[in-house]
Amino acid sequence: MQCDRRVFLAGLIGLGACSGPPETARLPEFSSFITVDAVRHSIEQGADMLTNPRRLTGQPWETARLIQALEFLSVELPNGPRWTVILPMAQIAVPRARGEWRQAFGIAPDARAQEVIDSLTLVRSAFARRSLSGAIDALRPPLFTPGGQGTLNLLGDPPALPRTRRALLDARQELWSARDEGRN
Repeated sequence: MQCDRRVFLAGLIGLGACSGPPETARLPEFSSFITVDAVRHSIEQGADMLTNPRRLTGQPWETARLIQALEFLSVELPNGPRWTVILPMAQIAVPRARGEWRQAFGIAPDARAQEVIDSLTLVRSAFARRSLSGAIDALRPPLFTPGGQGTLNLLGDPPALPRTRRALLDARQELWSARDEGRN
């Protein structure tokens, strides 16, 4: 019996060693803010955008900002230790919805979140400079399929994301509940 436990524990340790460090991501607009919580802001903003999807139609830079927030949350929620208590359901639901938005916008399933965030930062910067060609260049395959103008069209007319919308609305509700509990 003792030998079986050691083999089991050795196997678990081996699996842990293979997994490496957890994926991390950061949003560029929050790199210099100390007082603004990027997770809370991303949940609030994402839930609002997904509740009012017409706000995104014809504004690919806003859809890019939404996807940046979603990618950030899909990495931060399951890996950030403080979210285990505050957002236990969002910690599961948001990463599970990742496949939905990635498929909808042609994002490579195995892409690292930071790669997607950085590329979409270039898209948003290109729009700020009024450079359509810069935005198209930032959406290259294999990170984005079909890439270029095709992906830009998807960003300009985003599809419904029911699973993602539900995950963000539930995450927002968890945030509000945690805030209310803190007041009591």
